[in-house]
Formats: sequence, structure tokens, C-alpha cells
Amino acid sequence: MLKRYQKAGWEVLRRKGSHVVVGKNGKRETIPMHKELKKGIENYLLKRLIGGK
Repeated sequence: MLKRYQKAGWEVLRRKGSHVVVGKNGKRETIPMHKELKKGIENYLLKRLIGGK
């Protein structure tokens, strides 16, 4: 998921433990760095990536 955000122009702001905070144009998103993401988290992050909320 992090690679998708970076490819879309988001940059890594910080890392702490198993989470990475990325930002773009004043928006921030926390991405868990687990091997597999739960379906709801994955869908939420993908919607944010393509320009949802």
C-alpha cells in the first residue's frame, strides 16, 4: 500500500513502529505496515488514494 501512495506522489513524513504517516497537499494518512491489511482498512486507504474523502 505504501508503494501505491508513493507512486501517486505522497511522501513519507515519519515512521513509528509498524505504521508510516504519509502526506500530500496538506492531507495525511497513516498506513499500517503489516503483511496483510484487513479488508476495511485496505478499502479505506484505496478510496483515499483515488481522491475520496
